[in-house]
Amino acid sequence: MHTRTLSTVRTAPRPAGRSALTVLMQSALLLGLLLIVGHVSALEFNQVQTNESTVTFGYRQMGVTLDGKFDKFTARVAFDPAKPTLARANIDIDVTSIDAGSADANEEVVKKLWFNAAVFPVASFASAGIKALGGNRYEASGKLSIKGRTRDVTMPVTFRTVGTRGIFEGSFAIKRLDYGIGEGIWADVGTVEDEIKIMFHVVVNASPSKK
Repeated sequence: MHTRTLSTVRTAPRPAGRSALTVLMQSALLLGLLLIVGHVSALEFNQVQTNESTVTFGYRQMGVTLDGKFDKFTARVAFDPAKPTLARANIDIDVTSIDAGSADANEEVVKKLWFNAAVFPVASFASAGIKALGGNRYEASGKLSIKGRTRDVTMPVTFRTVGTRGIFEGSFAIKRLDYGIGEGIWADVGTVEDEIKIMFHVVVNASPSKK
């Protein structure tokens, strides 16, 4: 009978580097991370929360800085941070909902010489494109229509997220006389300055974007 001594027993060599199990676990982890990232980037912000959003404006009258707001507006937004060039936005403002600071002012600015709300009850903005500037900064362009007159506008916009909630903020200036806001005796820019600053804060919830 032949016996095998310890010196003749051979053990299988250890594989060099990581074991197959380690590679498999790391691959699964990487795949999971990719799926999570893909899910986040597929979110589209398209559910506007108008009750948490605001459209305000500022102007100067007789050298005094004043401000106001519009209480009623609707907005439609579709924005995927991974595809900013495909973004769309439309805002329709009920000009009769204006709050210019007093009941007398509110009654005056909806008349024919100002917004002529009886004929043009809605002011609207329709986006034509958005360009990413880096970080959370963008530049949006589009058409602004007030009192039957339409002009091209460009505005800086910031966008930040809190979970699945997005917040757009920005401001831009217009010349009121370009839109016929304040005609006749009110066309005197010495009384009410020509420049009007418009500010917006729009809250939008996200949902999975369509592939």
